[in-house]
Amino acid sequence: MDYTECERLKKEIIPYIEEHLKPSRLEHTMQVTRLAREMAAKFGADENKAEIAALLHDMAKYEYRPGVNMDFAHSKIGAEMSRDIFGIDDEDILNAIAYHTTGRAGMSTLEKIIFLADAIEPGRHYPGVEEIRRVAETDLDGACILSLARTIEHVRDEKGWYLHPATVEAKEYLEENY
Repeated sequence: MDYTECERLKKEIIPYIEEHLKPSRLEHTMQVTRLAREMAAKFGADENKAEIAALLHDMAKYEYRPGVNMDFAHSKIGAEMSRDIFGIDDEDILNAIAYHTTGRAGMSTLEKIIFLADAIEPGRHYPGVEEIRRVAETDLDGACILSLARTIEHVRDEKGWYLHPATVEAKEYLEENY
């Protein structure tokens, strides 16, 4: 994605998210966006795609869908809305949005960046985040493995909540290919 296309999309996306996200979620989104651009430059991904994916990653956070657990679904719905509202047809961007909450086996570099930027942006505070941030300075896959492990530990082991199978699959895939 070139700079001109990125700037055109930002002129549409930013007013939309400013209108539809709560102030705290908007701040989170902007932090994720800044971090994703930095990480893209560091790890050789398209910085413009990283910026657009990060801006859109939580756009459906407050959508209401009866009977749907939006903790998981907002990412998939956000990818659909990105296509429908903004005409995003880049599969890497759409996948980065769709899998930013769970990860998945075989994530692209962009997908890893959005997954990780969402987990470690400066507003996030949870046990282990500082270690993940430290590893993310030099090792994208290693940081993703740590983040996925922390998610599994927190969601399944500490909380006893349902854990999306894609999260375990993502961790196992990365460990096997690390």
